[in-house]
Amino acid sequence: MQETQIFSSISISISNTRATISSNPSRPHLPLPPNHDFPSLSHPKNPRFPSLSTKTNTTLPPPSKPTSSSSDFEQKMLYLDSIGIDFLSLIEDHPPILTFPLSDMKSTVDFVVSTVGFTAIEFRRVVGMCPDVLSSRVSDVVPVFTFLTREARVNGSDLKRVINRRPRLLGCSVKNRLRPTLYFLQSIGIAEVNKHTDLLSCSVEEKFLPRIEYLEKIGFSHREAVSMFRRFPQLFCYSIKENFEPKFDYFVVEMGRELRELKEFPQYFSFSLDKRIKPRHQSCVEKGVCFPLAILLKTSNARFRDRLEVCCNTSLPFKSSPLWCTDCDIHSI
Repeated sequence: MQETQIFSSISISISNTRATISSNPSRPHLPLPPNHDFPSLSHPKNPRFPSLSTKTNTTLPPPSKPTSSSSDFEQKMLYLDSIGIDFLSLIEDHPPILTFPLSDMKSTVDFVVSTVGFTAIEFRRVVGMCPDVLSSRVSDVVPVFTFLTREARVNGSDLKRVINRRPRLLGCSVKNRLRPTLYFLQSIGIAEVNKHTDLLSCSVEEKFLPRIEYLEKIGFSHREAVSMFRRFPQLFCYSIKENFEPKFDYFVVEMGRELRELKEFPQYFSFSLDKRIKPRHQSCVEKGVCFPLAILLKTSNARFRDRLEVCCNTSLPFKSSPLWCTDCDIHSI
């Protein structure tokens, strides 16, 4: 409602100014005579002016002065333009900026830029992903930095990297979002949350719990599901419909693998189905080879081809052979 009033006041101001100019364009502007203290001149008995009709309105409406809202609008637009932000595009996605005090906006921008050390380009990117920062007071942002450094154990030197990776952290409530999420991640055994700060802005009820429930639905126990997220916390970031479901279907139907392998290697869901999983699996099928998931997906293309050739040209050792490796270092393969 306030945004509508601001635009209306600007339009009325412009319309009134135009009406004042166009109401009598042919009438010249005459200066008023000075007012002298001579009664005979100030009030002539027989003025030689024709009488005016009472139906004629000779009073011109005074020009409307620009409202304070109009002035604030212009100043805010100029300020944001000076730091490289398109105001008109911004208010379409984040209308609260219209009514937010410019002085508070400037204070918050100065505080965030000086605290984190953002460049102009970096700060514009942050605003693009989290416009809430421009309608937040310094008193709203300070608790976020305090929480990250004291409770989430983020080093001051890492704040820039953390905010750049997840700008939405700046618009989150410590009490209602950041702290509850931190406690949940710690409760399932993720001790070093400072390595997974991008998860702190996520909702436990809307994002974390549905993904745990999905893994339970496809056959994992609650304990097994939680252990998979503890081993690979980024699993919380993947979509159920666009990631979990199609990759799990391919894993079971086409690859014929066991759930045990997913429990040991939950990173399976981080690889592209079309660019990595399917081509690698099909190559193995053609060669008659079956690799563990980690070897199948984590090795580079060159090492994967070499591995295939070795397996096709030589026979694998028996498990009783001293050449059989039970503690294979995946990164060295």
